[in-house]
Amino acid sequence: MTLSIRQILAASAALALFGTSAPAMAKMATGSTVSDMTVTDTNGVTHNLSDFAGKTVVLEWTNHKCPYVKKHYNTEFDGGNMQNLQKAAADDDVVWLSVISSAPGKQGHVTAAKANQLSVERGAVPAAVLLDEDGTAGRAFSAKTTPHMYVINADQTLVYQGAIDDNRSSSPKTIEGARNYVTEALAAVKAGEAVAVGETAPYGCSVKYGS
Repeated sequence: MTLSIRQILAASAALALFGTSAPAMAKMATGSTVSDMTVTDTNGVTHNLSDFAGKTVVLEWTNHKCPYVKKHYNTEFDGGNMQNLQKAAADDDVVWLSVISSAPGKQGHVTAAKANQLSVERGAVPAAVLLDEDGTAGRAFSAKTTPHMYVINADQTLVYQGAIDDNRSSSPKTIEGARNYVTEALAAVKAGEAVAVGETAPYGCSVKYGS
């Protein structure tokens, strides 16, 4: 099933026109072919998801003030769980994109300069940090929490979406021993195998969209 971002947004707009009380975000099904997302990163470079065809892509929704995000960036845990995942992904030529969908005036909203500063301070190494302050990309993917993780394979098929792991606590002490769904999905993709768990319920702070 091929599902473009334009199709998802058009469906959401149609629901709004008919006055439905359904959520504005149409959920993207695991197994859908994902393309056509255009966003700008903190260095002013415009990216389209289709640019990364042929590579595995990880999307990480983030908000630096969220305690659940802080959990995974806490450097007391072996330098930081999220940072270690980003480094391992880069070593495997995986494109890791951190996405900030916090609207202006909302918790977690940052300027491009501040986002770059945070990456340096925390030792984060995503391929790019994407600024999505109007929430277009977040709503297209139905991103609900920070963190909310997505894994897209080289065919641009969404093979995993949901929580980073199976421990829903905000304590960094719970990282050790947790089942990391992102690691599992990336390992399966690398091995050319089906992802065993393609979807889980995300946990964390709500994405701070604007109206």
